[in-house]
Amino acid sequence: MVRSNADHPSTAGGRSTGVLLHPSALPDSPVCGSFGAASRRWLHLLADHNIGVWQMLPLAPTDPTGSPYSSPSCNALNPWFLDGDDLAAEGFIHGDALTAAPGTHGAPGPETGMDFNLANQRSEALADALLAAWPDQSQERHQAFEAWCLQQQAWLEDHACFSVLHGQYGSAWWDWPEPLAQHRGQALRTWAENQGEALLRQRLLQWQLDRQWQAIRALAKDRGVLLFGDLPFYVSTDSADVWSHRELFTVKENGELTTQSGVPPDYFSDTGQLWGSPVYRWGRHRISRFRWWRQRIARQRELVDLLRLDHFRALSAYWAVPGGDSTAENGNWQPSPGYSLLKHLRGDNDGNLPLIAEDLGVITADVEALRDQFQLSGMKVLQFAFDGQSDNPYLPENTQGHRWVVYTGTHDNPTTLGWWQHLDDDSRGRIASRVNGEITAPAWQLFDMAFATTAELVVAPLQDLLHLDDQARFNTPGTASGNWAWRLARTDQQLEGALKGFGERGSIWGRSREGAAGMLVR
Repeated sequence: MVRSNADHPSTAGGRSTGVLLHPSALPDSPVCGSFGAASRRWLHLLADHNIGVWQMLPLAPTDPTGSPYSSPSCNALNPWFLDGDDLAAEGFIHGDALTAAPGTHGAPGPETGMDFNLANQRSEALADALLAAWPDQSQERHQAFEAWCLQQQAWLEDHACFSVLHGQYGSAWWDWPEPLAQHRGQALRTWAENQGEALLRQRLLQWQLDRQWQAIRALAKDRGVLLFGDLPFYVSTDSADVWSHRELFTVKENGELTTQSGVPPDYFSDTGQLWGSPVYRWGRHRISRFRWWRQRIARQRELVDLLRLDHFRALSAYWAVPGGDSTAENGNWQPSPGYSLLKHLRGDNDGNLPLIAEDLGVITADVEALRDQFQLSGMKVLQFAFDGQSDNPYLPENTQGHRWVVYTGTHDNPTTLGWWQHLDDDSRGRIASRVNGEITAPAWQLFDMAFATTAELVVAPLQDLLHLDDQARFNTPGTASGNWAWRLARTDQQLEGALKGFGERGSIWGRSREGAAGMLVR
């Protein structure tokens, strides 16, 4: 099993099981899951059932639709996760402030999903309470806070300023007064002279989030569970990152993009996918020896043990679309300095790159070569496997080698039960022939296929462990509403039974490579 920060699927011979569940979906807390008791209970459940990896989505603040993949700050933590009970127990806020916080009483149950507006209201109230109680805190706490702010200064001050300015003007950064929009030092210093409490409030909020998460990380290490995070490749145009480092991105002073991100037309879309975020001015990144990227990865390494790099193929070449276009059709491939960047990152991490390459979709030989050159794990998703083509790269028998992380589906897929319910008869027949019998529990039968591979890590979305249909789907790409809000409603024996069964199967698989590979029905 994978059990330590230095021993993970990218480098080790161990095999492990993991569960994909974003902290927001945890039950037993107001409004959404938190970095408090809800996360602690979840970690104990995983460890008690011999599951070695907790995978989650980006922990950053979300955009207005609730997506953590288009964050206003890629280094900050989402205020929704702040646990008020822990703050009150430790004396960081007054008890009456917790009682008065929205959602403390009468919050909707997890079965109704997550209310983003209520989550915002609660986190704002807790931030106000932190600020109000700060003068009463000990000198030791003040010193610890100042030391942390100094340690995080590469991103913290810009995040705090951006958050306060965004709240004051209620608009994107390019619509602010020009000196502030252009991140001019003197203008920002003059403005900040009258914003002491507002900026302190933002710093305190991030410090407490970090404190709570570091306690979760320490518990995970103690229980032998690795934390598996997620890093979006691109960042939002209206973000602290672009605002404070505009020279590193293809964005004009007025917020217009000279070039934007996406992927080209393919079998699934005649017009491709247009993501609308700026791409990187890679020449500027080279000149700085990738300082911004290296600081970004270093920050994530403070938070997690493993890191999925979304859209890994863009480290080999990226699809550059003219900024004014409304589809991705007229883009072109541009080279990326992925080798140089990964070489720097490998050096920063003592020769050990704790990255998992998100290499799904149409992947070319140059992308595979870059991934393999740095010995990175790739991803295999079994829902993509059964189109009837013997050379389908997601088929279990085509999943060779030790580098793969195998999934039934990801957060962007339907649940496996939902997928099965909409699958055509031919595909159903091909899957049934592999198990030599009737498909009665599609997700669990796919898990058995995953355990018949030579993968290093098998990850199950929790919805699949619980045999849930698409009412529990977390995200549907290309849609702007109804996503990211699902919450786990079960804390009963059904959940315990599912985790127990998955952990037991994984333990048997983990002890025998040869035996697992031989189980495959071909």
